[in-house]
Amino acid sequence: MNGADETGRPREQRGGPVVRRRGQIQPSTTDQRLLDTAGPSDWVHQDPWRVMRIQSEFVEGFGTLAELGPAISVFGSARTPRESPEYEAGVRIGRALAEAGFTVITGGGPGAMEAANRGANEAGGVSVGLGIELPFEQGLNEYVDIGVNFRYFFVRKMMFVKYASGFVVLPGGMGTLDELFEAITLVQTRKVTRFPIVLFGTEYWRGLVDWLRDTLVAGGKAGPQDLELFHVTDDVDETIALVTKEISTPDRPAEHGLPKEPS
Repeated sequence: MNGADETGRPREQRGGPVVRRRGQIQPSTTDQRLLDTAGPSDWVHQDPWRVMRIQSEFVEGFGTLAELGPAISVFGSARTPRESPEYEAGVRIGRALAEAGFTVITGGGPGAMEAANRGANEAGGVSVGLGIELPFEQGLNEYVDIGVNFRYFFVRKMMFVKYASGFVVLPGGMGTLDELFEAITLVQTRKVTRFPIVLFGTEYWRGLVDWLRDTLVAGGKAGPQDLELFHVTDDVDETIALVTKEISTPDRPAEHGLPKEPS
């Protein structure tokens, strides 16, 4: 009753690397709980099991995406209408990236993500969608060739950065801003190097850029050089040149400046 054995030492239960004593001893073994199909199921919602789920998402993502080759992640709003100029720009960017030899990675949803996947798909390139489990299920758009669905945002964001060599950011909402500032922070802190970030749509991004310059930098919360961590443009060709200029593909040597105009 007091949790001690006949020698007076605390009773002990071992389960792999874990030692349990006294009141922490469990009434059944790991094997029993595994094989007892009639047992409680609340364990699937506990943190140790979540760690395994997280690990499995990393393994699945790494295994699926490791051999993609050079890739660019394209972000933007799921609410972008198909008939909008922003959607058309996304299609053109996806197509141009594929024609330049790059895989296109998006969040796999509708709107701007679908546009970039569509452009890559129609150009015969590789179109990747990294979906996320949400209360309002969207599913992967029809132009995705390789799709991976994630439960955890942080695992998904790792895949966007690990398997892409640059970001193109179309007009978007909270999720797009999250991904944008994640990328900027990684470059600013030198967690990643030579990682170009291009914001497409000068009018859309003007207010944000003005705030960064006139409030954040002016207030000493960031340095003037941090404004050089990204580029803003309205030109599709310039977008592709900026985001890919230091990246090589099998048919395209790396460049260290904007492509020269043909003579």
